[in-house]
Amino acid sequence: MKKFIIEATNERITAQAGLAIVGNLLNQTNLDSKLNAYKLPSISRNPEYSNGDVAKSYIGLLCQGKSDFDNIETFRDDAFFQFALDIKGVPSSPTLRQRLDQAALTKKWKEVLLEESLDLIRRTNAKISPIYAKEKAYIPVDMDVSPFDNSKTKKEGVERTYKGCDGYAPMFAYIGQEGYCLNVEMRKGNVHCQKGTPDFIRDTLPFAKKLTDKPLLFRLDSGNDSRDNLIIFLENETDFIIKRNPRKEKAEDWLEIAQKYGMCCEEREGKKVYLGSIPATIEMNGEERTIRKVFKVIERSISRDGQIFLIPEYEFETYWTTLDVPAHVVVSLYHDHGTCEQFHSEIKSELDLERLPSGKYETNELILHFGIFAYNLLRMIGQESLKE
Repeated sequence: MKKFIIEATNERITAQAGLAIVGNLLNQTNLDSKLNAYKLPSISRNPEYSNGDVAKSYIGLLCQGKSDFDNIETFRDDAFFQFALDIKGVPSSPTLRQRLDQAALTKKWKEVLLEESLDLIRRTNAKISPIYAKEKAYIPVDMDVSPFDNSKTKKEGVERTYKGCDGYAPMFAYIGQEGYCLNVEMRKGNVHCQKGTPDFIRDTLPFAKKLTDKPLLFRLDSGNDSRDNLIIFLENETDFIIKRNPRKEKAEDWLEIAQKYGMCCEEREGKKVYLGSIPATIEMNGEERTIRKVFKVIERSISRDGQIFLIPEYEFETYWTTLDVPAHVVVSLYHDHGTCEQFHSEIKSELDLERLPSGKYETNELILHFGIFAYNLLRMIGQESLKE
């Protein structure tokens, strides 16, 4: 049986020792100087708390899984909090709220937060792991919408989402298997996932190329099955896998195509899986570009528990892609896209950001950018800790 020795000490004990690493990483950015150089219109020339101190205080709060403005009061007299984050003072809850409300009225703070977050990833040589298709390495970029449940609130922009809850529906872009967040766009809950996505892709492409010179592979789900997206990727010579929206297509029609052009594998008695692809053309700038429609069709005549069907059951899924690899590789690479659900959950639960703290839409948009900064900081620390 282990014995514990309890001793009294005069030393100060803190439960937030990890903030020292957060503060060290923050000091490797230009976040402080850039925000301090930008004067907010309604803030005095010499405020009691600088923009940098306000921003770093809120990042420190988020890194502990606290997003509510009132949570800052716990750390106002915490010497370690100030020392770890290298700030002169911790703002009060009203000051924090008012400063972020003012900063949210401009684009500058959001731009600086994204820019400095990506620069830090590059400056520290954080590992961005590729995926492989036919022995060729690609850096995955996963784009996806994630509903934020803000039910029973009267916040600006809270609308009915496709998940059946009232809230927001922001769009995220993650890079690498590590899932660093490249970009985020705040959206009202009732906005369709494709609305604004072409511009979001155009904004995200240079961010991704800033972090890696390896080939990129964008992955999007069927909500973003749009010709506009395909053309952007083709114009930028960027590979992609986009799940197709079946719309009014029938499984029986795809079974006929699969039987003609695909390869069949009987996974078990009564279950056949067809995999293959057919060419497709897209007109772009007066020219036709050829891409692939990859398909997976399942025919079931016997259930898993041995029940024989009077009428066979059919399932199918199809994808747009530029990859010249076997169909099963395309399907497998797309299914890995589901990993970004884990990244969403970390932002929403670990950073306590699902129920955004402000009643103002613009302020919540800024807070989401703060969340991305904090998320990337914590992911960098986590990845570093996994090294031998």
